[in-house]
Amino acid sequence: MMASSYNAKEEDGNHPGAANHAGAGIVKSKKPDNTAFKQQRLPAWQPILTAGTVLPAFFVIGLIFIPIGIGLYVTSNNIKEFEIDYTGANIEDPCYNCAKNFSWNSTAQCFCTVPFTLVQPFESNVFMYYGLSNFYQNHRRYVKSRDDSQLNGDRSALMSPSKECEPYRTSEGTPIAPCGAIANSLFNDTLQLYHIDSNGTFNEIPLVKKGIAWWTDKHVKFRNPGGNNNLTVAFQGTSKPVNWREPVFKLDPEDPENNGFINEDFIVWMRTAALPTFRKLYRIIQKKSSSTPTLPSGKYVLNITYNYPVLSFDGRKRMILSTISWMGGKNPFLGIAYITVGSICFFLGVVLLIIHHKYDTRNNSADIPN
Repeated sequence: MMASSYNAKEEDGNHPGAANHAGAGIVKSKKPDNTAFKQQRLPAWQPILTAGTVLPAFFVIGLIFIPIGIGLYVTSNNIKEFEIDYTGANIEDPCYNCAKNFSWNSTAQCFCTVPFTLVQPFESNVFMYYGLSNFYQNHRRYVKSRDDSQLNGDRSALMSPSKECEPYRTSEGTPIAPCGAIANSLFNDTLQLYHIDSNGTFNEIPLVKKGIAWWTDKHVKFRNPGGNNNLTVAFQGTSKPVNWREPVFKLDPEDPENNGFINEDFIVWMRTAALPTFRKLYRIIQKKSSSTPTLPSGKYVLNITYNYPVLSFDGRKRMILSTISWMGGKNPFLGIAYITVGSICFFLGVVLLIIHHKYDTRNNSADIPN
């Protein structure tokens, strides 16, 4: 018996002395190194799928997903939601005249009133949203058209905005604050809600305008220029966006903590939507008493200051009233998805169980045929 020694270099195709014979012109072997990783000798575990492991998995997934889906679906259906379209596209709509005659260049404001009736009362806090359709905030150039350094209060960016803001970077040589297409298209309709009681009296519903923006946006991403508490002085030397009626330091002159770049309506709008049909939080109607609903059933009137034209791009505008639950707003999709996946798994488990019992040909005996 001859003894042999293992040489990794020989396995790689390199023989001793080859370098001396071939010199520098030797062609290096393309064979992978003799390592556990490159030779695929690492420890591995591969499950063996049998009826005893697959069938219980299908049944367990089905029994878990179906109750979760039912709970999510019921919770979503318990959320009350009311929506009215006030675009004014049809001649019989209350806002038809405003929609047809108003444009971005209009100087006079237009007002319209939309009556509606709530059949069921709204309990707990009620959230008022404005919704837009056919508005593509996810367009690449639109999303990039902003200057985050300027919005964060940087003085140099305030006076010299990013080139990404073009063509809304400067106005007649003066830097625009805030610059960009997103800020320029800020939603500026004003909505007021009134409840008509049994005596025919119009009672205004108080709408809370603070607390509608994300905390990180309000306190981290958006800041007014530092160095002066007077925003008129802080924004001196800048121009308002082209489509705005007032400069940024007059968005809410009554509340300095909600004015300028930290105005919450502005912050909510600057968080762009992923789809062309979206809604954004406008106001919060807080519950005052546990004995009375936040919005009782009955007749209501929505007074609208129509400042935002949408017919030019075939858009739609709507106002939404909604309650929320622990899972957020009304969205039955998640519950339906859980129920569907759970039902499919349970059904496949039953089918595979029948096939297993009907066509299992394994012989449990140890008899050997002659």
